[in-house]
Amino acid sequence: MSIVLTPRAISRLVQIQQKDSNPSLALRLSVESGGCHGFQYTIGLSDNVDPEEDVVFTDEDTGAKVVMDEPSLELLKGSTVDFTQELIGSQFKVLNPMATSSCGCGTSFDIKL
Repeated sequence: MSIVLTPRAISRLVQIQQKDSNPSLALRLSVESGGCHGFQYTIGLSDNVDPEEDVVFTDEDTGAKVVMDEPSLELLKGSTVDFTQELIGSQFKVLNPMATSSCGCGTSFDIKL
């Protein structure tokens, strides 16, 4: 199973690590029940990794990392993490090939199990 980080997401994560002087800072991505389509993404920054419960994806060239728990990985396998900048703001965004539908803002999705 894998997660792909776009060059924009990698660049932003490296900027955040450098600004905070914290090379262990990672993007934590998880899925929770809720939202208008059944599941919702939770995206945040973390430097805590539990080796027994977390899976870490690291860009070999820059050290940019995405961390997620096993149950979330099952719902996100094959996803791409991007960083978008729009007039209304900037955000990390998940492009999930397993999602069958999503809300307009992209934080809630449905999946065919």
